[in-house]
Amino acid sequence: MIPFENTWPYEQFGRDIYFSSCPVCSAVNVLLPLKPQDLQSLREGVKKLLVLPCCRNKLTLVEADGDYVRANRPLRRYGNA
Repeated sequence: MIPFENTWPYEQFGRDIYFSSCPVCSAVNVLLPLKPQDLQSLREGVKKLLVLPCCRNKLTLVEADGDYVRANRPLRRYGNA
């Protein structure tokens, strides 16, 4: 079973991919340095290093679906979105 605390929702508008809020620093509307091809690669099982542009923290993304990305570590804290 996939641990829900390792997931974070994303939005895609055209070719732009956003987090509505950063899981690390809580910045809003974070434009991610990801392309739609990167999401497809994640769906196929290829890991991707993501450097968040708002706070420069690094996440290793291991999976994606149509709504969420999954990282190799928890992104949610109790009571956090």
